[in-house]
Amino acid sequence: MARLRSVNVGLPKDVPWRGRSVYTGIWKSPVGGAVLARRLNLDGDGQGDLGGHGGEQRAVFVYQLDSYDYWRNFLGRDDFTFGQFGENFTVDGLADDEVRIGDRYRIGSALFEVTQPRVTCYRVGMRMADPRMPALLVQHRRPGFYLRVLDEGEVRAGDEIVKVADGPEAMTVAEVDALLYLPGHPRDRIERALRIPALSPGWQGSFRAMLAQPEAATGNAGLAETEPAPAWSGFRPLRVTAVTAESSTIASVRLADPGGTPVATALPGQFLTVRLKPGLVRSYSLSGEPGDAEYRISVKREPHGQASGYLHTHVRPGDVIDVAAPRGTFVLRAGAAPVLLISGGVGATPVLAMLHALAAERSRRPVWWVQAARNGAERPFATEVSALLADLPAAHSYVAFSRPGADDVLGRDYDGAGRLSATVLGGLGLPDGAEAYLCGPSAFLGDVSAALAEIGVPAGRIHTEIFGSRPGLTPGISAQAARAPHPPAGEPGDGPAVSFVRSDLSVPWPESAGSLLELAEACDVPVRWSCRVGVCHTCETGLLSGEVEYATEPVDPPADGNVLVCSSRPRSAVVLDL
Repeated sequence: MARLRSVNVGLPKDVPWRGRSVYTGIWKSPVGGAVLARRLNLDGDGQGDLGGHGGEQRAVFVYQLDSYDYWRNFLGRDDFTFGQFGENFTVDGLADDEVRIGDRYRIGSALFEVTQPRVTCYRVGMRMADPRMPALLVQHRRPGFYLRVLDEGEVRAGDEIVKVADGPEAMTVAEVDALLYLPGHPRDRIERALRIPALSPGWQGSFRAMLAQPEAATGNAGLAETEPAPAWSGFRPLRVTAVTAESSTIASVRLADPGGTPVATALPGQFLTVRLKPGLVRSYSLSGEPGDAEYRISVKREPHGQASGYLHTHVRPGDVIDVAAPRGTFVLRAGAAPVLLISGGVGATPVLAMLHALAAERSRRPVWWVQAARNGAERPFATEVSALLADLPAAHSYVAFSRPGADDVLGRDYDGAGRLSATVLGGLGLPDGAEAYLCGPSAFLGDVSAALAEIGVPAGRIHTEIFGSRPGLTPGISAQAARAPHPPAGEPGDGPAVSFVRSDLSVPWPESAGSLLELAEACDVPVRWSCRVGVCHTCETGLLSGEVEYATEPVDPPADGNVLVCSSRPRSAVVLDL
């Protein structure tokens, strides 16, 4: 008979870590007597990061004495105490390779249901004083698991654990954990896991993404957005065939293969990365028709913009520019759902490529083109957009000018003055079930995303592409005031050049950095991470050029052309999509 050996709780607190402060509830301590198990957690317990821990599906975390013994031997340690792995229940029995998702247990007067394995993050490494632990727990198939509280009640150390129902599909915690995190993701097992009603929505979403992953894509769609492998590695020379003004501030540059071969087809919405000269590398969205023999990028000249200024004043037909293959996951999804293409300023470029794709196939999907610009002089692609919309049988358009010019005529040049708000969008008669694609400055994206949510567009149907750096993710660490990316403090390194394209920064690799993630942090380059040891893929980033080596091999490899920056170092000069 399985038995509850210790009940452990702990409230979140600030814990020093690598010169920062982490707000975490992973430090749990045993409590005596009865403890009430409530719907969201045990009395006296809490979680610091509710995005990754806690909530109804993860109310109680369970870990086994057998795994305690295993890790004592494997790590050669004898300093463990109950709660060492951040668990609420330390149990005798209930092994990960025996307990099934959906199993139900009566403990004390409470009823519990198994919902998912542990999602490992760096904080278990903090608690164990061993940063390898997030990977080890997965690799050794000893993650532990979460319980949902079906009936609230009291529990105490010494209670028997009585199974009252078997989980359907007979899939163990260890099997489901490996199905997401370890190499080899058989579709029949994923489909089987999705038939378990008790499996938490987060894991269901990951498995559905894996089933929907295109055959041409590599990597693990359950952990990171995936795309087809890039058409070529690194940079290749393309010739400039034309430079065309699109507005008072935007110019398009056409690029073709010098030998006349049609360029590789890009997906509608992807971007190109161009190396204009040593140390000057930037990414720009493709704005032309996917499948054209040439690429077209459209670039706004920014005040004091080094790269955009160079493109506008120096690049001429006949020039040869080094170009990396089309990349990006902000792409038009196939299907019959209505499409909202919403842009601000030069953010029209990727959604224009989507409009080209829809027009080329004479799509019968309802299409809404919603464009915001300052005025007519600064609105790009007006004539081109009108012609494309005319080729679509179910097309609609709304153009908003924030500051109409003296020559702009309402009803001819634009449809409304001011910004795109919930009131404006709600009055357009947008169709239900639409997929919305947004591109523009970060403030524009935030405002329009909120407006769409206000009028009932689900968050899962709002897809965004941002200019410049993406927001960082540092779980458990308070966001700090944004600083412009900069070289790391101290003496410059003497290793290969590391270029952070979105952050407009290139620095030599300093041997002291440890990993590309640590270098990015030292430079205040926004980056996303969670496990920091090659498990979760939160840090997966486009490797546009160069080679890396891993200090710790990833548990499951990233997509072709990508890199896990948390555990890699440059082997040669690298260009990262950060």
